[in-house]
Amino acid sequence: MSTKVEPVVLAKRARKRFSRPWASLTAIIIAVLWTTPTFGLLLSSFRPEEEIKTTGWWTFFTNPNFTINNYNEVLYGSGSSGRLASAFINSLVITVPSVLFPIAFAALAAYALSWVEFRGRDWVFIGIFALQVVPLQMALVPLLSFFSQGVEVGGITLMPAWGLQGEWKFVQVWFAHTAFGLPLAVFLLHNFMSELPGSVIESARVDGASHGAIFRKIVLPLITPALASLAIFQFLWVWNDLLVALVFASGSETSPLTARLADMAGSRGNEWQRLTAGAFVSIIVPVAVFLGLQRYFVRGLLAGGVKG
Repeated sequence: MSTKVEPVVLAKRARKRFSRPWASLTAIIIAVLWTTPTFGLLLSSFRPEEEIKTTGWWTFFTNPNFTINNYNEVLYGSGSSGRLASAFINSLVITVPSVLFPIAFAALAAYALSWVEFRGRDWVFIGIFALQVVPLQMALVPLLSFFSQGVEVGGITLMPAWGLQGEWKFVQVWFAHTAFGLPLAVFLLHNFMSELPGSVIESARVDGASHGAIFRKIVLPLITPALASLAIFQFLWVWNDLLVALVFASGSETSPLTARLADMAGSRGNEWQRLTAGAFVSIIVPVAVFLGLQRYFVRGLLAGGVKG
C-alpha cells in the first residue's frame, strides 16, 4: 500500500515546491538568460551588414534599422552563401520519412515484444537494448560499404550494391536514420506498452480481436503521447544531424540545411549577417514542431512515472 502511495506523495511535494514564488522567479531568470542570446541573434539577422560588423545587437534599440536582404541572400543567393531554400526542402524530405519509418517499425516491434508470446522474446529485447551502446560512428563505414559494394560471403552475393545516385541518395539517408533510431525507439515504446492494463488486452482477445485489431484500435490510441514524444526526439535529431548527412547525402542535390550551413560557416565565416539569417531559417521547423506537440511531449515523459 505504501509503495503505491509514496510516488504520489513525492509528486505532490515536488509540485508544491516548484510552485513557490522563489521557484517561479528563478525559472523566469533562467529563461531570460537562456533566450537573450537567441533574441540578439534574431535582431542581428534583420540588421544591415555594416551595422552587424561594427556595433552590437543591443544598439538596435537606439538606432532601429530593418532589412530582409540577409534572408534573400541565404535563401536564393548563388554559391555556398545561398541556396538554403533548396536545402530546406531537402531537410524536410530527409526528416519526415526518417521519423515516420522508425516510429512505425518500432511500434510494431514493441507491441510484439510486449504482448505476443514467442520463444526468445526476452533475448530479442536484450539484443535490441544492447544496440543502444554501439556508437554511431562505428556503423557508418560498414553501412556505406553495404550501399556501395553490397554483401558477399564466400564469393556469393547476398545483397547487391545499391549504387544510388542523385536524388535516390535520400533512400540511403532514410535507411541510415531508421537503423540508428530503431533501438532507442523500440526500447522506449516497449517500456510504455508494457505499462498498459493487461485486462484490456485480454478482454479484446476473449472477444476474438486479432493482434492487428488490438494494435490499431486499442494500443495506438493509448500510446499517442509516447509516439509524439518519440517523434519530437527523432525529428530534432534528424533535422540537426550533420554526420550522417555528410556521409550519405553529400552533393548539392541532396545536402540538407546542416551541411549547407557548415559549408557557409567554413567559407563565409566573416559574413555574420548570412550566418544569423541561416541559423533562424534552420530552427523555424523544429520550434514549430515542438510547440505543436509539446502537450503530448510532457504527457509522454510523465506517463508511467506513477503506478498504482
